[in-house]
Amino acid sequence: MFSLVEDLGIDLGTANIVIYARNRGVILREPSVVAVAKDSRRVLAVGEEARLMLGRTPGSIVASRPLRDGVIADYTVTREMLSLLISKICGRKARIFKPMVVVCIPSGATGVEKRAARDAARAAGAREAHLIEEPMAAAIGAGLPIASAGGNMVVDIGGGTTDVAVISLGGIVLSDSVRLGGTRLDDAIARYIRRVHNLAIGERTAEDVKFRIGSASPLETELTTEVRGLDLISGLPRTITVSSAEIREAMADPISQIVGRVKTILEHTPPELAADIIERGVTLTGGGALMPGMDQLLERSTGVHVQVADDPMTSVAIGTGRALEELPTLRRQKQPVLMVD
Repeated sequence: MFSLVEDLGIDLGTANIVIYARNRGVILREPSVVAVAKDSRRVLAVGEEARLMLGRTPGSIVASRPLRDGVIADYTVTREMLSLLISKICGRKARIFKPMVVVCIPSGATGVEKRAARDAARAAGAREAHLIEEPMAAAIGAGLPIASAGGNMVVDIGGGTTDVAVISLGGIVLSDSVRLGGTRLDDAIARYIRRVHNLAIGERTAEDVKFRIGSASPLETELTTEVRGLDLISGLPRTITVSSAEIREAMADPISQIVGRVKTILEHTPPELAADIIERGVTLTGGGALMPGMDQLLERSTGVHVQVADDPMTSVAIGTGRALEELPTLRRQKQPVLMVD
């Protein structure tokens, strides 16, 4: 059906929100951070502008992430964030000719969490809101042949969750969702630096350290970086130098849990599908796929070839958008790809 506004596929992630517009592709990628006036609860900034405020706001402003572990933690702020972004993309006509929206959710989301995501999209201005599970969207976005009678395995390491799934004939055969992702790695880095170096650092600093020198496997040449924070003993600012080996040690526990979930899914995969996965390999998507050595670690741990998707950061959004474009066909064929009302 012809629409006067662009229908949207939304990857509503803990760390980033990525939006795909029908026939245009990915048109927006912003941090999932919102700055709100404490008294009026009015949204002051969204995205990168709000992210720069983390840990630096006066008492009258709160900058935070309204999504935690891949699901909505603050419904009101999430709704306002979506409303602003939809208006930014679709313009004034979005108030009259509302877009249809497909939103991705973790495969382990509860009924309440699914309903919150759908209701927030509708309240933000969508005429229809449908859901798609993240590993399915990631597989579509990575170009895997999900409709074929063969096993495809995808591991999506996002900001709040890691989703692991085996997909065949357009449906999820096995899946697991662990609430571990990039933000949990940031927390692990901050705790390690606090415990080992007696230095308190903020969320943004921990994330920057992860991006600069974080790795899942030993590097050919280990790296170092300076970290600035508050000395817990003297109470004064201090600068230290940390190595990539230290940061790898800090992240070892959550990363090992992610590897453990992947191995568990492989152990429970039916033999025929397991044979397909050995032949086709495992596809790694999400921001965590960009961490140096993550694919090598998974390959060593499972014995199965692991490849990183061409654009792991936007695979979920691209898959969500492609499912949106095929929505009429999926409805007619009653395919399990989308959770359609």
